[in-house]
Amino acid sequence: MNTPLSWIKAYVPDLECTDQEYMDAMTLSGTKCEGFERLDADLDKIVVGQIEKIEKHPDADKLQICMIDVGDEDLLQIVTGADNVFEGACVPVAKAPAMLPAGPIKKGRLRGVESFGMLCSGGELNLKEEDYPGAGVNGIMILAGEPAVGMDIRELLHLSGTVIDFEVGANRPDCLSMIGTAREASAADQVAFRLPEVKYEEHETKTEELVSVKIKAPDLCTRYIAAAVTDVKIEPSPEWIKLRLREAGIRPINNIVDITNFVMLETGQPMHAFDASKIRGGEIIVRRAENGEKMKTLDDKERTFTENMLLICDQEGPIGVAGVMGGLDSEIMDETKTVVFESAKFMYGNIRQTSRGLGLSTESSMRFSKGVDAVTTMFAMQRALTLVSE
Repeated sequence: MNTPLSWIKAYVPDLECTDQEYMDAMTLSGTKCEGFERLDADLDKIVVGQIEKIEKHPDADKLQICMIDVGDEDLLQIVTGADNVFEGACVPVAKAPAMLPAGPIKKGRLRGVESFGMLCSGGELNLKEEDYPGAGVNGIMILAGEPAVGMDIRELLHLSGTVIDFEVGANRPDCLSMIGTAREASAADQVAFRLPEVKYEEHETKTEELVSVKIKAPDLCTRYIAAAVTDVKIEPSPEWIKLRLREAGIRPINNIVDITNFVMLETGQPMHAFDASKIRGGEIIVRRAENGEKMKTLDDKERTFTENMLLICDQEGPIGVAGVMGGLDSEIMDETKTVVFESAKFMYGNIRQTSRGLGLSTESSMRFSKGVDAVTTMFAMQRALTLVSE
């Protein structure tokens, strides 16, 4: 499991050690480290620069000479072929000699004019549009706001830190979470551990007034919690949530879906969110599938089920594959106004068989297949509602 060290320290704030010391201590305590990645390993001497002056190259129509303030005493001269730069723009600047994921950047000459570095696109920093607005443009990445000139780009864009890959044994499903791993770190280093706070307000309208739950397969679903949230506005998540997800290898989507993924990574309890308006008849039914029953999952593929598979249904048919993946017809959309969160405990053997039978492995099915704690089911729901409230 990919575990950002900065996320672990959110629960063990007194953890003071180097990356290697931390990994050694965790391995000795029984949580084996498979490897690690430093997010800034291939970035060096990339800073925020502000373009003070742009002139045409005297011997090349498609090149421009930029004079850039990078916080040094003198302006830095860089020749570029990008046509989206302008005077006053703040951009990532590789000050030669510098290092990018694609390799080293050295000073050189372009058509006889000296260039002491390079202006960077989002792609050259291994960033996508969902990582940072403007990173996906065809050209140099223009930095938003008024970042401090000369600031290390790793600090500005949160590109530093260490992500550790832990090998989690079948007997330790609790370590498939940031909280579980943080507990181990607390014990290994003998420092205090703290759980994140849960705090939210419940309104007069009860969830059961909007949607009811019926469990028709209690042998496969021993606990199912639903909570409705009204007056939702679907939009991008706060930067800190998007950063946590990206560090753990999950692409941010929107605030509601990101909360379910965040809570899954944090607590180890997979969650799902339905658009309440798409739950036909206002009832969630947890039941075995009928042989040959079909549904399109969120990956836009039609799945065919057998009678041994557990489905989440409404009064007209399936809206999700229990513990594996939601249905396409009930997904969260930009126009969604009321959300129903699901936090449940499904029998691990059944989820494992369903995942294999469908050839569909997800972060949720992996955790359910190893077993989740029934107590965490409620804590995860409370944590999700806390994040919604925030």
